[in-house]
Amino acid sequence: MRLLARTAVAALAGIGAGLSFQPYHWVYLLPLCVAVLTGLCVARRLRSGFWLGFVFGTAFMLMLLPWLQVIGVSAWIALSVVEGLFYGVAGLATSAVAGRVVRLPGWPVWAACSWVLLEALRAEVPFGGFPWGRLAFATDDTPVAPVFAYLGAPGATFVVALLGTTLAWAALRVRHAPVRAVAGLAVAVVLAGVAAVFPWQATRPGDQRVTVASVQGNVPGKGLEAFAERRVVLDNHVAVTAELAHRIAEGKARRPDLVVWPENSSDIDPYTDRLAATAIGHAAEAVGAPLLMGAVVGDRVNSDGWFNRAIVWSPRTGRPGAYYDKTHPVPFGEYIPLRSLLASRISALNQIPSDMVRGTRPGVLQIGRARAGVLMCFEVAYDGLLRQVVDGGADLVVVPTNNATYTGTGQIEQQFAMSRLRAIETGRYVVVASTNGISGIVAPDGHVVERAPQRRAAVLERSVALLTERTPAVVLGPWPEAAVAGIAVLSVFVGIGVGYRRRSRPGRGVVSEHGRQA
Repeated sequence: MRLLARTAVAALAGIGAGLSFQPYHWVYLLPLCVAVLTGLCVARRLRSGFWLGFVFGTAFMLMLLPWLQVIGVSAWIALSVVEGLFYGVAGLATSAVAGRVVRLPGWPVWAACSWVLLEALRAEVPFGGFPWGRLAFATDDTPVAPVFAYLGAPGATFVVALLGTTLAWAALRVRHAPVRAVAGLAVAVVLAGVAAVFPWQATRPGDQRVTVASVQGNVPGKGLEAFAERRVVLDNHVAVTAELAHRIAEGKARRPDLVVWPENSSDIDPYTDRLAATAIGHAAEAVGAPLLMGAVVGDRVNSDGWFNRAIVWSPRTGRPGAYYDKTHPVPFGEYIPLRSLLASRISALNQIPSDMVRGTRPGVLQIGRARAGVLMCFEVAYDGLLRQVVDGGADLVVVPTNNATYTGTGQIEQQFAMSRLRAIETGRYVVVASTNGISGIVAPDGHVVERAPQRRAAVLERSVALLTERTPAVVLGPWPEAAVAGIAVLSVFVGIGVGYRRRSRPGRGVVSEHGRQA
């Protein structure tokens, strides 16, 4: 197959991978797409493997991230190309361990490890990383999802990748050794399903329970104009909470133990705006429960920095208390990297005149009887932040989010899928409060027990368990990912080194799949 044809097939496989995620969720395409890329890279030189991986990754990201066009087409294309480079690592690694010169024994395993490596790199660089689109994040409602409780997102990615690389290996061997090919594929499928047979049991009889109310107040606009009327957004959340208080007073609703508002439920600083503070305080007093709400603290336009803050308001005093400042700002969304270099050259960056200041503490807040681990919006995608809150004693995970900008796109479904998988990973209930969707309450097995309709005001009320037992994934922490990524690096160097030695020996030919010289 000529390079142009291989490039086209790699692009089609990347598009298929994008379709495997929400909102399409044709998830069983995903191992097949990995298999196609793997098959293309087997018996290719390193540079060809990198190129094919890059094409796959760029097409994948373009299919996954069209919601970035809300910000600008250039942002969508540029980010897709940058992220596509990381997938070149998977192509290069596959070529190294199963290339023209050498095929290491068990190469599907080593090739699968490279997917964990590339995702580990993507989660860190550039500018703090962008882990959106990890293979693991497509596995909600599949037999692979329970793997999250044991090995976290890296383990789930490895399982999906191993299914794909083994499928490619079986396809290459089926003509010469059909029984062995089918048996090897069957073993991979069985191993992938082990966690589904033994899911982690998070809840127990007698667990302490609290009643949670997640408030979705809705916003007046959409896209970049969703928060043009800042006072209306705050008033919407106050009004919906007041309606809840009225139903409680009439005996039609249970008084909650805590109330959760979304990120940016107040784009007005409640520390400096007396009207905003009074409205929020009265809402907490009326409902008779501590209120966690998201607010912009500081002036985004006329200041050197501002905070994206989750604040606990007391129902007794109606005043703010403990808070969490978002620690992982979104580059080009909440701050501008290299501002002095880029701002004068890219006019669109004027929409973000000042940068968000990073918080310095993990988001663990005592809210009534609950010790809540707070992850603000995109933070739910980052493994380290999730582990911090659980290690800090969180018995409930709360995700206040504002993705109203992306209403009508796949972004909100993709992020909600992550929240569901994080519930499995932590063995905790996860409460999502969004400005206009998707708000929901997720059980520790990933099942959605309550979900609000999009673009409508709503309150979700549910009794949830406060859980303290740590899953194996939380106990193991970053070590599985580090180990698998290390194996990937080692296998690539071994493959390249063995191949170099064989090429340097006079009279040695290329070793084929079955040990014959070619």
